Amino acid sequence: MTDALVISGSGPYADRWHSFPDTSARIARIISDLGYTVTIRDDVESALAYPGPCRLLVVNIGNPSTVTPAEAIEAVRSGLENHLADGGSLLGIHVSATSLSTMPEWPSILGGHWVRGHSMHPPQGETTISVISSDHPIIAGLADFEINDERYSYRQTNPDICILCEHNFEGIRHPVVWSRETKTFRVAYDALGHDTRSYDSAGHVALLRRAVRWLLYDPVNETQTESRAP
Repeated sequence: MTDALVISGSGPYADRWHSFPDTSARIARIISDLGYTVTIRDDVESALAYPGPCRLLVVNIGNPSTVTPAEAIEAVRSGLENHLADGGSLLGIHVSATSLSTMPEWPSILGGHWVRGHSMHPPQGETTISVISSDHPIIAGLADFEINDERYSYRQTNPDICILCEHNFEGIRHPVVWSRETKTFRVAYDALGHDTRSYDSAGHVALLRRAVRWLLYDPVNETQTESRAP
């Protein structure tokens, strides 16, 4: 069993704005540097429907450019729900919140979604991400950090999420990282990660390390002090 499977956007799940091979490689390196085994797959629908034995699914995919056949969406839904029912965890990355738009269960699983015609982001650039004051293991003791990234804004979020990080835009604080937990599984969503510059931020890397440890139920390491080295 691999610890983490990174599903990387390709084919209809790729676009001209995101270099999924590059960002998926950076995510995989962050996970493997923690000592976990990692596999990357870009056969998106097959990987989601039949991920094989793994503890953590990392979904780094775009909004499909073609209509996904109903039978493929049903297989993806079944694969995701089976993975979570078996105690597996899920980490959604950035634009994955726009994806699987014909699968009604996806926003509920992820904890929120991009709303066409309402959600947006200001131009990419340097910004400050505010870490919520909380004892949640992902963020306890972490400070606000600087990053060059997109700032997703005005998304719809579900009431069962725990907001971990925010950004300020137009006088409104918008959630940018959150988690959700049930008796069976854990989910986290990180709206950052537009391109590799995002993973040059030591604060973002520290946050992701914490998130991975929490998602993998690592009680020994999840509260360790981070070096914040990228």
